[in-house]
Amino acid sequence: MRIDVWSDVACPFCYLGERRLEQALADFPHRDQVTVVSRSFELDPAAERGEHRPMAEALVQKFGSTAAQVEAMQRGIAAQVNEAGLPFDTSRAMVGNTADAHRLVHLADEAGLAREMMRALHRAYFSEGLRVGDADELVALAGKVGLDEARVREVLAGDEYSDAVRDDQTRARQLGITGVPFFLFEDKYGVSGARSVAELRSVLDEVWAKEHPVQMLGDDAEGAVCTDDTCR
Repeated sequence: MRIDVWSDVACPFCYLGERRLEQALADFPHRDQVTVVSRSFELDPAAERGEHRPMAEALVQKFGSTAAQVEAMQRGIAAQVNEAGLPFDTSRAMVGNTADAHRLVHLADEAGLAREMMRALHRAYFSEGLRVGDADELVALAGKVGLDEARVREVLAGDEYSDAVRDDQTRARQLGITGVPFFLFEDKYGVSGARSVAELRSVLDEVWAKEHPVQMLGDDAEGAVCTDDTCR
């Protein structure tokens, strides 16, 4: 089974949703036959590259709310994220353009580390104050994931993998995806939002059953079977 996951580094529900997918997969009987692919989605592609500002300030402006309302909203999200076993502290969080971070996820994919890279980006952004467009901070984080730091600097200094990021977002538009996280199972079945672990596990079971139906062989009328109320 293949699962494509569209998410943004700066999306708290992507952070939560991807964690819940991991939890749903943990005891899925066919886990070893599941491939999860990270796809890029920029919630604010117009954000200036290299510029950062405090998350609280940005959210107040975006939603037209008060600082107290934003703080209450963040506490609500934190409760859900913490319940999933993840840290969440946006007191030092800085918003910025996430394109470079997405490019690094595609770079990491070549080493089979895309999921690890996205996981590290989410955690650093939502609990460690990562400035998501800062080259030095991205290089250090990618190094911890296992990428060659010189190669990461080379990528960040140029435009490599920008086409891959754009292709992911073009595909998202074709599918009608307007928000993230978005999970696409077997290129057929779409699920939007940070669903519960139980819901995602139910989807896994249903998709597996649809894509791997039991093939009956022979004529079942000839076999000796027992049903609820009779044996023949």
